[in-house]
Amino acid sequence: MGRDSEVARLSAMIHAVRDHGAALVLQGEAGIGKSALLARAAATARTAGLRVLTMAGTEAEAHLPFGGLHQMLYPVHDAFGLLPAGQQAALRAALGLSDETVPDAFLVGFAVLNLLAELADTTPTLIVAEDAHWLDAATADVLSFLARRLESEPILLLAAVRTGAGVTRWTGAGLPELTVRPLSDAAAADLLGQSKAGLTPPERHRLLAEAAGNPLALIELPAAVAATRGTLAAPWLPLTDRLERAFVDRAAGLPPDTLAALQVAALNDGAALAEIEDANAALTGHPVGAEALRPAVDARLVEIDDDRLTFRHPLIRSAVHQNAGPARRRDVHQALAGVLTTDPDRRTWHLASAADRPDETVAAALEAVAARAQRRGGAATAVAALDRAARLSPDPWRRADRLLRAADAGVDLGRTEVVDRLLGAARELDLTAGQRARAAWIGAAFDDGMRDRETDATTLAGLAGETAAAGDLDLGVRILWSAALRCFWSEPGPDARRRIVAVAEGLPLDPHDARLLAILAYAAPIDRGAVVIERSREVLAQPLPDPRAVRLLGSAAVLVGSFDVALAQSAASLTGLRTQGRLQLLARALAAQAWSAVHLVDLAVAIPAAQEASDLAEETGQPYLLGLIRASQAKLAALRGDFDGARRLAGEAERRGLPVGARPVLATAQHARALAALGEGDHAEALERLLRLHDPGDPSYQPALRCHTIGDLADAAAHAGRAELIAPVIAEMERAAARTPSPSLHDGLRLARALLGDDPSAYEDALAQDLDRRPFTRARAELAYGEWLRRRRRVAESRQPLRAARDAFDALGAVPWGDRARRELRAAGERSGQRAAAATDRLTAHEFQIAQLAAQGLTNRDIGKRLYISHRTVGAHLAKIFPKIGVTSRVQLREALEG
Repeated sequence: MGRDSEVARLSAMIHAVRDHGAALVLQGEAGIGKSALLARAAATARTAGLRVLTMAGTEAEAHLPFGGLHQMLYPVHDAFGLLPAGQQAALRAALGLSDETVPDAFLVGFAVLNLLAELADTTPTLIVAEDAHWLDAATADVLSFLARRLESEPILLLAAVRTGAGVTRWTGAGLPELTVRPLSDAAAADLLGQSKAGLTPPERHRLLAEAAGNPLALIELPAAVAATRGTLAAPWLPLTDRLERAFVDRAAGLPPDTLAALQVAALNDGAALAEIEDANAALTGHPVGAEALRPAVDARLVEIDDDRLTFRHPLIRSAVHQNAGPARRRDVHQALAGVLTTDPDRRTWHLASAADRPDETVAAALEAVAARAQRRGGAATAVAALDRAARLSPDPWRRADRLLRAADAGVDLGRTEVVDRLLGAARELDLTAGQRARAAWIGAAFDDGMRDRETDATTLAGLAGETAAAGDLDLGVRILWSAALRCFWSEPGPDARRRIVAVAEGLPLDPHDARLLAILAYAAPIDRGAVVIERSREVLAQPLPDPRAVRLLGSAAVLVGSFDVALAQSAASLTGLRTQGRLQLLARALAAQAWSAVHLVDLAVAIPAAQEASDLAEETGQPYLLGLIRASQAKLAALRGDFDGARRLAGEAERRGLPVGARPVLATAQHARALAALGEGDHAEALERLLRLHDPGDPSYQPALRCHTIGDLADAAAHAGRAELIAPVIAEMERAAARTPSPSLHDGLRLARALLGDDPSAYEDALAQDLDRRPFTRARAELAYGEWLRRRRRVAESRQPLRAARDAFDALGAVPWGDRARRELRAAGERSGQRAAAATDRLTAHEFQIAQLAAQGLTNRDIGKRLYISHRTVGAHLAKIFPKIGVTSRVQLREALEG
């Protein structure tokens, strides 16, 4: 009643689902009518021929990983065979249908997307998630993943979330929302008019005022008002409390056996009627059949459907639960534990709830629950189980260990408040040295340590050494990696860097261990550059099966300036990371690939890699990585001649990086602004910005990344006529180059020597290098040489290098540099035609990536698998791509991209 606009919106979405999918979150207070709207939508969908899959969250079941997903997918579990073997295995493991370890939750999400897409080929689907704020975290993550990928699918997702439910996966998820507001006065009066409670006019007036348009209150409270006549003038409780009190009063009038069964149902983390009957028999001491629940059904508190019992509203369950009292609740949990002998996880949770004192047996059982939850991808359940196990631990050492393991698992959830609480509880205990080390490392784990103001890189390095010496080498390496990351995102100073290197080189690791090489590259990119480059070359001569190790080597190559290696190794890690569903690491590998490709001006790699890295960094909650990617995209825009876009993206990156002083973000953004100024011919501004990257007192100073700006710095200084300003920087970089074979640094210095001197042999040296894998570097040297020749009136000689530079810049898509070469050629007496538009100019980044994959011969399903989207979404993109670039087939598409 009174929901015409809401019903119209939901109906329109249902009837449009065959053309495009969508997701919608219904927000509203308890009892406001979200469930009624979802029920109406489900009925409309069934009438329209849609498949309807449902799930409902409950507080009692929130600890069961993928419990909500199990509800949703069990009706279609026979269709799992439609999936590829790897996805089918991931889904079966997540739902507990096999004993396999669940891979990354994102792989489960992708399997669900593909399953629903397969089913939707014949029948469009509506997914209804009731009380989504109480869904287990693993299910909520899958639904969030799914919701962002439905645009081209005949799938509609509707989720109801209670206002004021606290921080959930739906908070700030960025999904479309519909706020379900109170009924209008007229609709509220109409609904209240259906009551048979015989309200007097004053009672009716008072109830309308107090209910404030809440439908549940208007339906449920009239009987309570009628039953308490004579006390109406007393102050009323808040609406939710009053509703719960009304339900408590209604339950209090039930027969004892019925009330006992209702209490069992309220505390059970399942809905099976047989469980409720058996536990109630144990509780009361005599058999109690389903007939005992009939009074509760008649009182409109519960509903019984076949062999399952459900509460008519979560507030009813909450009311019965709270009114039972602590002692009674422990008895009920004990009875339920006695019934659930074949379900060890649920049995353990009930035993834990029944315990009123430390109990090592139950604590150990909870540890086993946590281990099984982690295998199934249920990080939230693992945290809760270990937290409860800690509280039940009689031994202080075990209590501390369990708290630390819970905090460690909590990092995967991205919930800083949970981790802080657990670490705080652990630190109140008498921790061993190893436990203190672990606590410090966990506390520094969020956001690459950028939010941790207490544990510096030197401290972490010391902890790493102590931990490794105590026998836990793996944990020591992980702690030391955290310290090395501080050297990238912040600037701990030379002493800290030396300490990290000393500890790293003292660990009993294989000298070719990818973790060791990455630590050295991050902590000492110049002083250990030669070691990293040489050992990486030896490692890469052998096949590396672990994509995580390959990714680390690609990341290390960025820091030491081997961008062609970084490009190749980052790319080599992608397939394995995609297969494993490791989207957080995949985002980092793509970011390294994009950063390197931008530096090399390989747009065919940089554009799609940066876009996908951006999407994944946002989805996986890596804010500073996202800032770095935005800065890389700013450089990319500047290189393509989109100067306004470059400044906009640089500004966004700086807004993310400045509050925490994320140096690589700020350095890359500053470099992007300098490239835009160079492209516009404002050499003075470019020089000013580039000099900031070499000032240790500037927040843009990043020791590794500044080494890759020397060519731009010299270009700006030479054209601004201020070579003397950069002389100290060039001298410092020359000294650094004597300690590292960094290709990027040496390329930059060769160009600087040519630009800042007057010796043709410097240009010859720059052009004599093997630059086949660095064509932008060669083209810049050719441009500089042509400019030098023309300035010395050797006009005819200048045309050939200028022509070569122009053609190379055009092929690369470096528009400002191509235009600059054209201007020089025109001054040398030769006119150039305009650069022909390339596919990269006409397609969005997403479209270009899909076009590339299609041109390689991949099917729509193959492309979808690689990009974590469905084959139908791929087809929708290709339908837009073909007319944009004037092709009608994949063969023509390949030719267009190659041209």
